Amino acid sequence: MNIKKVSELTGVSADTIRYYERIGLIPPVPRHKSGVRNFTEHEIGILEFVRCFRKAGMSVESLIEYIALLEKGEGTEEARLALLIEQREEMDARIYELNQARERLNYKIENYENQIQKREHELFDENKES
Repeated sequence: MNIKKVSELTGVSADTIRYYERIGLIPPVPRHKSGVRNFTEHEIGILEFVRCFRKAGMSVESLIEYIALLEKGEGTEEARLALLIEQREEMDARIYELNQARERLNYKIENYENQIQKREHELFDENKES
């Protein structure tokens, strides 16, 4: 499958896919004789894994480290687990911060809604008295 189709399938831009390949985040993609990348299910699977973890907030550097450990295989399980736990803790901290920001936003929205409602009542009362 060519890069355009893989991009459409995964939602990762072609430029980002090329970048991930260049920095070693995804393995070198086999090419046709013409030089066009020919993605297999293996590369697509890795790309989808990377996309998922990037969306979760994992840094490119951490992903490179994780994939390097994964490629080393046996004996790296504890290091991989530690890396994933660290990422989960960072995600939990971001979720907490987002929830705090959401609470503040909800407070502001409620204040504006109350102000609008108050003005509407005042306007209605003024018209009623006239």
